[in-house]
Amino acid sequence: MARFRRRTCIILLLFILFICSIMMALKTLRPDRAGFGDPFGLGLLPELQQRTVLSENKHNSLNKVQGDTVTHVSNLHSIAVNTMKASMPPVNKLEEELSSPNYNFHIFYYSWFGNPQFDGKYIHWNHPLLPHWDPKIANNYPKGRHNPPEDIGANFYPELGSYSSKDPSVIEAHMKQMRSASTGVIVLSWYPPGMADENGEPTDDLVPVILDYAHKYNLKVTFHIEPYKDRDDRSMYHNVKYIIDKYGGHPAFYRHKTSTGRFLPLFYVYDSYVTLPEIWANLLTISGSQTIRNTPYDALFIALLVEERHKHDIHRSGFDGMYTYFATNGFSYGSSHHNWASLKAFCDSNNLMFIPSVGPGYIDTSIRPWNNHNTRNRVNGKYYETAFSAALLVRPEIISITSFNEWHEGTQIEKAVPKRTGQVVYLDYKPHKPNVYLELTQKWSEKYRKEQEQWLM
Repeated sequence: MARFRRRTCIILLLFILFICSIMMALKTLRPDRAGFGDPFGLGLLPELQQRTVLSENKHNSLNKVQGDTVTHVSNLHSIAVNTMKASMPPVNKLEEELSSPNYNFHIFYYSWFGNPQFDGKYIHWNHPLLPHWDPKIANNYPKGRHNPPEDIGANFYPELGSYSSKDPSVIEAHMKQMRSASTGVIVLSWYPPGMADENGEPTDDLVPVILDYAHKYNLKVTFHIEPYKDRDDRSMYHNVKYIIDKYGGHPAFYRHKTSTGRFLPLFYVYDSYVTLPEIWANLLTISGSQTIRNTPYDALFIALLVEERHKHDIHRSGFDGMYTYFATNGFSYGSSHHNWASLKAFCDSNNLMFIPSVGPGYIDTSIRPWNNHNTRNRVNGKYYETAFSAALLVRPEIISITSFNEWHEGTQIEKAVPKRTGQVVYLDYKPHKPNVYLELTQKWSEKYRKEQEQWLM
């Protein structure tokens, strides 16, 4: 009996030692940084991690504006800067986590969205249904406005919901997404102070906050000058002067290195073709009556090319280059991929920059219900990759992306999520994740960098 007890004790001791060794081995597999509230493996789920950070940022932002129905633009800048300083991780940590910015990838960005929490009402999400110019056709389609937050003026639905462009947590999330996509320059839609598009409100006061957050993520900002009322050579001179004087000293303000070694601001000019070449020449040629050349406000001015004939007008006007903007292959001469080679050749022979614009697809039937024929299906990302491939074939100095968040026209690469309401079923990015177009952009940014090294050899 004594021998049996001794044997049992030895077996029990060996079993306890075995369990202890297993526990020690498991402990060595657990990350050192893991602690309470940091579940093992959370770092392998960047989607979940990013949503957690975003939720915390939104909570902090809500605490700052508690008790206010509307956040006024006059004190937004200080709120945003304080929020940014409080939550800003070390720069080295940001650099390690995100792809390096590619300053030859420019992405169109819109800050015109609003909601009741920050703006006292919905702005742009409640976009009206635009009537067809032919009354006979217009009568066949619905009229009215969208009714957010469930019904918005878009065919896709943002992961961030019907957000306000003034929300610091939204600006932060946007900068992080654009940086994760390895873009480098934000092309900010811009109207002069006090002006806006017909469905929006002035947004110039938001520029300092966008610059600050862009700088945090090592991004640069340039301006997409919209066709405001009475835009001509004189008003453009004053507005370029205003932009450079007010924002040109910010470290996030973009300057492009020219072939002569100069660093100049770069401005995209939307719908440039509606102004006569002779008017532009007053501003953009050395002999012009309002010339901006060889002044402290000289810059690179990039015109929108829609029709083939515009290339001659652009050259005659004194512009420094052209871009194509529309993400609809075949919609216009400029947006048709097969025309990019001849446009690049024309630009090369006339010392102009050619900046093709690529996009993930196009659908605007939420605001133009009669425009089905211009829809371009995303084909699970294949349309986007085809556009990038066509752009790389012409070896451009810069590629522009339409867009980060033009939700009305369905060209956004911002994260979108599946959503179904009583009346609407929104499109989504399935079977892929909400960040698939950010990942594709990052992939082609790296591919562009590698191919550009070969071009320059």
